[in-house]
Amino acid sequence: MNGNHTTVKRVPALAAMDPEACWRAVLARDPRSDGKFVLAVRSTRIYCRPSCPARRPLRQNVVFYARPEEAERQGFRPCRRCRPDELHAAAALVARAARVLESSNEESVQLGKLAAELGATAGTLRRAFRQSTGLTPKEFADALRVKRFKRELRQGKNVAAALYETGYGSSSRVYERSNAQLGMTPATYQRGGKGMKIAYTITDSTIGRILIGATHRGVSAVYFGDEEKKLVHELRQEYPQAEISPGGQPFSAWVQAIVRHLEGKQPRLDLPLDVQATAFQRRVWQELQRIPYGNTRTYGQIARALGRPRAVRAVARACATNPVSVVVPCHRVIRGDGKLAGYRWGLEKKEKLLAREKTPRA
Repeated sequence: MNGNHTTVKRVPALAAMDPEACWRAVLARDPRSDGKFVLAVRSTRIYCRPSCPARRPLRQNVVFYARPEEAERQGFRPCRRCRPDELHAAAALVARAARVLESSNEESVQLGKLAAELGATAGTLRRAFRQSTGLTPKEFADALRVKRFKRELRQGKNVAAALYETGYGSSSRVYERSNAQLGMTPATYQRGGKGMKIAYTITDSTIGRILIGATHRGVSAVYFGDEEKKLVHELRQEYPQAEISPGGQPFSAWVQAIVRHLEGKQPRLDLPLDVQATAFQRRVWQELQRIPYGNTRTYGQIARALGRPRAVRAVARACATNPVSVVVPCHRVIRGDGKLAGYRWGLEKKEKLLAREKTPRA
């Protein structure tokens, strides 16, 4: 059973428990709806999360409830497979914690103090965050602070004012966070990203044409494709506010490293990145970079390594939205049955990349 997509953004509630909207979420096994409602099956007297992996029941046998308690009052039992009652309890605890964290200007999270304030133990609170968001309390608080910082900038505050109103202890701390979480400096974000400068080059590689884009801080894009116009169009869609221009001379060493890597001549590829991502995407991408050259992992193995064994679909989405292929080797993630699946640049490219890594050149 997947957890919620791990970002601080709130998922819009299903309007007034619209049964048809709920049913569509059930058919899609949408993890974003977990915690929003439960589906109860009249024939089995069991209720589940919307994303439960169990076989879908007949529509006429299903009734929806906003909370597990409502289903239980009608005589339904929680599913032992997806444990919807535990998810709601964790989500409720996290929601209370979020309200405390949103009003706090402390830069570091004191887990014991926060747990005591909520009437829980530190271990219970940590598990609730992992189960409900996929983040630690500290990671969640960091993401909340960045979100508040963005809001202050959008409302016209200058960087210094936004810096201290959101609890950052120093300018170096917010700039350290900004590279990873804003994808650009705070001043650039304040201008809607218009100051972000991405240079790109398109070159040949052993598996076809490749676009490589970067800022002075790191690689921002590695795309595969046959049509140059389409590659540039995708780059502009990925970074619509940035100043994008051809010319890869400033980062030619990074281009050469990627090309050599694709030729099998440089198995280890350790390049700086400058990408925009949610906290969960970053955690997935970092885990992908730990997969040794020539090896693969399943989506389930990545999810377990992150402490979220049921977040297989969320992991797959993070792989699918990776803008820096090869540098973040999402091609090394395969299905549990060993088959290839879901590669942004096509399964043929994925197959070629894996085959090359199994027979690297000297």
